[in-house]
This record gives sequence, structure tokens and C-alpha cells, in this order.
Amino acid sequence: MKVLFLNGPNLNLLGTREPEVYGRLTLVDIEAMVRTRAIDLKVEIAFRQSNSEGELVSWIQEARGQFNSIVINAAAYTHTSIALRDAISAVGVPTIEIHLSNIHAREEFRHTSLIAPVCRGQISGFGVKSYLLGFEAAIIVTETH
Repeated sequence: MKVLFLNGPNLNLLGTREPEVYGRLTLVDIEAMVRTRAIDLKVEIAFRQSNSEGELVSWIQEARGQFNSIVINAAAYTHTSIALRDAISAVGVPTIEIHLSNIHAREEFRHTSLIAPVCRGQISGFGVKSYLLGFEAAIIVTETH
């Protein structure tokens, strides 16, 4: 089983960007935490981050046939990207949407996710644990897909 983790814009700044909202761990710290869990479960993972919408779209398209599921923290693109939505829909790879913060308890513009309707589920508000919960969900949807 292989799971692809995709991380959108500004997530490379985790640990220093608004730590009161996003925490003090870096994306490298989060990846290490997920890798430890993946080793325990004997699941392969790939972990990628880009500030470029087009690169994220390309990675989603390339996932078909290579990965069993995708876990995506699209960050700000969650609320703006029809391109990400269409890519997730087109490839048919089960996708889990995750967020560190509870997007529904924040600013009004963050309440709408354009990708949620084409994802198998959404996890938000659990800080770095959202990544582990998303990973567990990705395994579940792969097993039932």
C-alpha cells in the first residue's frame, strides 16, 4: 500500500508561521511522525510540498496507478482551487482532505472547501494529529475501495 501526502502553499513555513494557530512543529517534524507510523503499519508514503497550484495538480494526476490514496492539506488552495478539485475528481484516487486548524471555526472565507465534495472525507482541527488521522483514514478507504 502506498499513500501520497500533498501539502500546499505556506506549509513549508510551519513552526514559524502563526504558531498559535498551526503549532511549533515543522513540516519535516510532521513528516517524520507520519513516517514512523507508516513503518509500524508497513505502508509506503511519499511526502511533498509545493507553493505552486500547478505542481500539486500534476502530482495528483501522477498518483493514479502509483498510489492507493492521497492525503492532502491544500492549505489556502482548499478555498480557491477548482483545478485541484477537478484533478482529484478526474484521477479517482481516494483522497482525504486534512487541515491543522478547524477551518469551520475560523474566518468565514475558510469555511468553504472546494475540494471537500470530491474527497472521501475531511479531518480538521486536530493540529499535527490531523496528519495521523488522515493517514489512518487513507488506509481505511484503500481497504474498502
